[in-house]
Amino acid sequence: MSHSASQSAKMVRSGALVGIGLMLLGTFMFSVNDVMGKWLVATYSVGQVLLLRSIAALAILLPLMHRQNIPLKVPPQPGLHAVRILLSTFEVACFYWAVTYLPLADVMTYYLAGPIYVAAFAVFWLGEKIDKPRILAIGVGFIGVLIALRPSPATISWPASIALAGSVFYSLLMITTRKLRDTDDGTLVLGQMLGNLIFGIAVAPFAWVTPGWLDLAGLFLLGIVSMVAHACVNRSLKIAPASVVAPYQYTLIIWAIVLGYLAFGDIVEFWTLVGAAVICTAGLALLLLEREAARRGRVPKDIEEPVLPEA
Repeated sequence: MSHSASQSAKMVRSGALVGIGLMLLGTFMFSVNDVMGKWLVATYSVGQVLLLRSIAALAILLPLMHRQNIPLKVPPQPGLHAVRILLSTFEVACFYWAVTYLPLADVMTYYLAGPIYVAAFAVFWLGEKIDKPRILAIGVGFIGVLIALRPSPATISWPASIALAGSVFYSLLMITTRKLRDTDDGTLVLGQMLGNLIFGIAVAPFAWVTPGWLDLAGLFLLGIVSMVAHACVNRSLKIAPASVVAPYQYTLIIWAIVLGYLAFGDIVEFWTLVGAAVICTAGLALLLLEREAARRGRVPKDIEEPVLPEA
């Protein structure tokens, strides 16, 4: 191997390691964000949390967009952007609403099924071809959801239904994001934050609780942590192949179990753990199948989207 080839290989390995580190950091920060959100929605309404969270996030995002010369204008395909903003708002509202009543790990289990739904929906809405291995992986993923949900009149609760609905909204959000893949990240995140802001302005006054200084700092910190987590994940996906770093996003379920227990004493039920394991296995299988299909030129190479919920 020549010296230049050796140097190139070292740079690739270094970039992959940095990318993995950033992905792990971003995933951890999203998990901390989830814990903070669960703690805050015990006192404040979902609308109030989203209102104050989005104000803090916009205070960081807008100056960054200005520094990067990202124009503040209506992007192309405004109708599709509006749909994406609505889906994002519904998804994050469902997430915070669900964690008010359920353990973090339960809610995260339903949300981690998002890529499974995407693979199924993409056949109809994106015109993507599907082969037998992907059908099998999707089927296994749905079995994992059923194991975690354990549907019966005695086990299905409305909080679980909210979490499940949120995971469907999240998967539809990922579908619309694929269609808007040429839009820069700043514009996409700005739309999501503006949607949260408008939702908060509309509903927060109906259940307003004036926060103390500590809680106010926590509500603002929620938006700041979310922005930093987004930055870590986006940077990770830019400096390392998605197929290398994306599997590490499944550490979300580990952090949800650990932090949920430490912060709230949440005990995850056995069948929820089994369902989560099946869902993660199916998601990783889909990732590998799509990576192989992309390598063969059968699907676009940018199909791999982050599986991290906006919350």
